Formats: sequence, structure tokens, C-alpha cells
Amino acid sequence: MDDIKSPETEIKSPDHGGGKRAKFKEMIEGTVEDWAIIADHAKDFNKGLAKRVLDHLRLLDGDFGGFPIDRLEHSLQTATRAHRDGRDEEYVVCALLHDIGDTLGSMNHPDVAAAILKPFVSEQNHWMVANHGLFQGYYFFHHLGLDKNMRDVHKDHEWFDYTAEFCHKYDQAAFDPAYESESLDFFTPMVERVFSKPKRSIYLEAMKE
Repeated sequence: MDDIKSPETEIKSPDHGGGKRAKFKEMIEGTVEDWAIIADHAKDFNKGLAKRVLDHLRLLDGDFGGFPIDRLEHSLQTATRAHRDGRDEEYVVCALLHDIGDTLGSMNHPDVAAAILKPFVSEQNHWMVANHGLFQGYYFFHHLGLDKNMRDVHKDHEWFDYTAEFCHKYDQAAFDPAYESESLDFFTPMVERVFSKPKRSIYLEAMKE
């Protein structure tokens, strides 16, 4: 019995929006005032998105999965190589986060990263992240009895070469234990800036300050 927490001691997530809450029991009962409260909470909560994304990326620290370096270092090395090659900030953030789905999307990690980045990046960069797993397979699928040319299903796509270049120059090349990557702190301001400026979302108009 001692292990059962009372409602007073139960750990809860932070309350955003000044503690006000909507009054409805079903959405059909909602009012303009209710949804103004919810929108205010969302605006406040959204300000912490970059931090939450980076906290999740840190889960890759120490996760080697048999690779020469852990998945966080691979992410940092990929982003560092892109940055040092003169890629713009949005591209570098995509490079940093391209494998963030490894923890929760072990069978479809590109989809997870693409979903997180979609509201904040160009369609071209989103497509690159969403499809990088298939393109990365060019370098190892044949060792697993798979077709290394699976990416050719997109051979006529306008961003085929763009994505192939990302994988060749930055992703597949980023497993060097001797490479000196920039720290996660170095990239943090970039992530914060990219995630502070959503470009597309069904909620975009409602979230304007």
C-alpha cells in the first residue's frame, strides 16, 4: 500500500498556460474561450520543442548497435561534416537529426525523423530525411541479402541526386572513431532557430502570436 501514490503526490507534467483549463467534457461542447486557453498552452509548450528534441537525441549516446561509434557520435559527425562543407543551417540540423528515430522507430527510423522535421524544413530537405534510409542502403544492403539498388525506385525523382549526395558525402562517411566532431552544444542554437520558425502545419495560423 505504501507504494501507491495519492493524487496529491503523483508526479505530473508541467502545466503550461498559467494553469487555466478548458471546461468541456467532450470537444463538441468546446467554446471559443476554451480553445483560446488551449492555444495559449500550446504556444507556451511549443517553445520547448527544440529542447525536447535534443533531449531525445541524447538517448543515442552510448548506443553503438555494433557500429564503430555510437549513434549520437554518428549524428554529430554527420552534421559536422555537412557544416564544415558549407551547408546551410537547416540542412545541418537535418543531418544532425536524421537518425533520431532509431530509439522508437527501429524498423522505420527515417519516418520518425521526417515527421519531427516536416513543419520546419523545406520539402526538399524533408524528402531527403524521409528517404535517406533507402539511399543509405546502397552501401550495405547487399551484405544483408537485400538489393542495394532499392533507391532506384526514385531514380526519376527531382531530389534523387540531392539525397544520394547527402548519404555519400555525410551519412555513410560518418563512422570514423578518429574524427573530431563538434559538440551537441555547438549545434543547439541551430536547432533552436530552425524549430522556432515553423513553415507548414495545419495549426500554423492558429499558433501565431
